[in-house]
Amino acid sequence: MPKKRLYIKTFGCQMNENDSEKVFLLLADEYELTSHPEEANLILINTCSVREKPQHKVYSEVGRYKELKKRKKNLVLGIMGCVAQQEGEKLLDRLPYIDLILGTQGFYFIKEALKTLEKEKKPVIITELKPHFIPPLVLSNNTSFSSERVTAFVTIMQGCDNFCSYCIVPYVRGREISRPPEDILKEVETLVKSGVKEVTLLGQNVNSYGKKEKDFPDFAELLRMISEIEGLWRIRFTTSHPKDLSEKLIQEIAENPKVCKHLHLPLQAGSNRILKKMNRKYTKEEYLAKVERLRSLIPQIALTTDLIVGFPGETEEDFKETLEMLETIRYHEIFSFKYSDRPFTLAKGLSEKISEEVKERRLAEVHRVQEKITQEIYQSYVGKEVEVLVEGLSKKSSSFLTGRTTTNVIVNFSSPRLDLKGALVKVFIEEAGKHSLKGRYLETVKI
Repeated sequence: MPKKRLYIKTFGCQMNENDSEKVFLLLADEYELTSHPEEANLILINTCSVREKPQHKVYSEVGRYKELKKRKKNLVLGIMGCVAQQEGEKLLDRLPYIDLILGTQGFYFIKEALKTLEKEKKPVIITELKPHFIPPLVLSNNTSFSSERVTAFVTIMQGCDNFCSYCIVPYVRGREISRPPEDILKEVETLVKSGVKEVTLLGQNVNSYGKKEKDFPDFAELLRMISEIEGLWRIRFTTSHPKDLSEKLIQEIAENPKVCKHLHLPLQAGSNRILKKMNRKYTKEEYLAKVERLRSLIPQIALTTDLIVGFPGETEEDFKETLEMLETIRYHEIFSFKYSDRPFTLAKGLSEKISEEVKERRLAEVHRVQEKITQEIYQSYVGKEVEVLVEGLSKKSSSFLTGRTTTNVIVNFSSPRLDLKGALVKVFIEEAGKHSLKGRYLETVKI
């Protein structure tokens, strides 16, 4: 019997990408993936609500399938993820033609939801957030989004206990829950056996892994355990909260050769006054001290960050302090956003909202400053040799290969051989682009 077809559209972070993959793995016995929604028997939209813009994109995306749903009577249309968790049953008022609403824990019950839908012929909604919910182990069976992957995501924990005043995550992902280390190790081992050479460990705050669970390792210890898996070459992780970046973890990053020398460390703002209003639980001086410690032990480390401009009450002086932090720290890359009110959050009720015009200007200024810094950093790679894990053919040219350095910089390079996917190679850097490097193959280090 031929398999049904599944189309998944994913918005948002790497954890959403990983959740979409889990959904497919849960359904892989009955469904195969399609990249054409009109061919699908089941369409799932995995959603993000961390900011207003991606949430609006979700409504637009779902609206595209209204006519298709009318034409295909047996088509099942579902919304999963953060918007599903946030809005729940209210989604039916705006989108009455959807069949499934599965929250950030609910998507694990996709098979049961489909059976209930078939039986009861009415929308199925699963949005309960259980405080002690342990995400089940969902193993890859070599039937994944892309065959012969070199890199993969592994969620090690979900939820957040920090309650930053602007952030909806604790309300749509729930409290922090760490997965059992034995499940994580088994998942990584399975991925490595399928050809994966690099894993990225995911969590809203990976630094607090294991803190609430009895007899769990802490995050530094988990990194050490994972690094002992034979055949795994590299480990990355995101996201780290600065307040929980311990000396022990800094030492592990420095000393463990498998841990990549790149750290995503969200700053959010450069003003202590705004950091306090954001409930970030650190000062800019404490943040700078941790950066200084990282660079003293790992001189080559690449730092990236998140920034929010236009937080309620942010003055020109506050904003100037953010620009000064950019110049002082010199990140490889930044991810910067205009503040937007989110449901349930404390900041939504704050006065002194910043106009869109001012937010636009400040965001443009952040981009201008950072683009110059990024270009200078990337230019410093020119004339040097770097180690690159080859991920496959370059999207820009089929005669080039592409991969990343340990510092997470994309490198496109020429090579006499194009069959080096999954190899660790040395590349001589000849040019610096806006967000990537260009070079030529020198030799293979490991294959």
